[in-house]
Amino acid sequence: MISDLEIRGRSKDTIKNMICSITNFSKYYDCPPENLGEKDIINYLKYCINDRKLCRGTVNYINSNLKFFYVITLEGTWSDLRILKLRYYKKLPKYLTREEVKTLLEHATYLKDKAILSTIYSSGLRVSEVINLKISDIMSKEMKIRVKKGKRHKERYTLLSQKNLELLRKYWVKFGYKNYSPDDYLFISRKTGKPLTNCGVQCDMENIAVKAGITTKPTPHTLRHYVECYIMVSG
Repeated sequence: MISDLEIRGRSKDTIKNMICSITNFSKYYDCPPENLGEKDIINYLKYCINDRKLCRGTVNYINSNLKFFYVITLEGTWSDLRILKLRYYKKLPKYLTREEVKTLLEHATYLKDKAILSTIYSSGLRVSEVINLKISDIMSKEMKIRVKKGKRHKERYTLLSQKNLELLRKYWVKFGYKNYSPDDYLFISRKTGKPLTNCGVQCDMENIAVKAGITTKPTPHTLRHYVECYIMVSG
């Protein structure tokens, strides 16, 4: 299955998560998955819904991973009529209000945190995209940011505001280093010298939110969704 995923260009994290789904399925029955069949799959999905209380999206994700394993890897059959996916009711993404965004950024007193959160907010970046930014991706002359490692490996450009550019320059004056390469990461850990992690940015944002008195638990993704949700709500 790993080979089947690699040949399709799936990322390491995607492969890890998909293999984990099959492993959990196998452990539930204490049996190799190739020896299990349709009834076992249906009962396991029921267990995920009724006992584990997993959300619809997660159950459908497990369903898709099992289907990949049985159809692609084992070259078997699969009935979408019998192994149904749950109907998914898509809700508006959660987002922070304008005042909450302002308060959050005001309480981001550490310059690096402020630069990261402001870039996510003003350019609509995912946290994985902002931590993978290279110095050369900040295209100040064109007032654009190049996103190389986007969702599904898609490359795109997004806007770079003047205010955010000035903040990034201020950040680089304080945290930048000599003899850097344009291909070096823009945001790195001062302790390890390595790129930041998703969890690290998430934890920093949660700590800032607590200091700011924001009761809802914000994530970098809620910050990213602010602009699109504001437009949808305001009409």
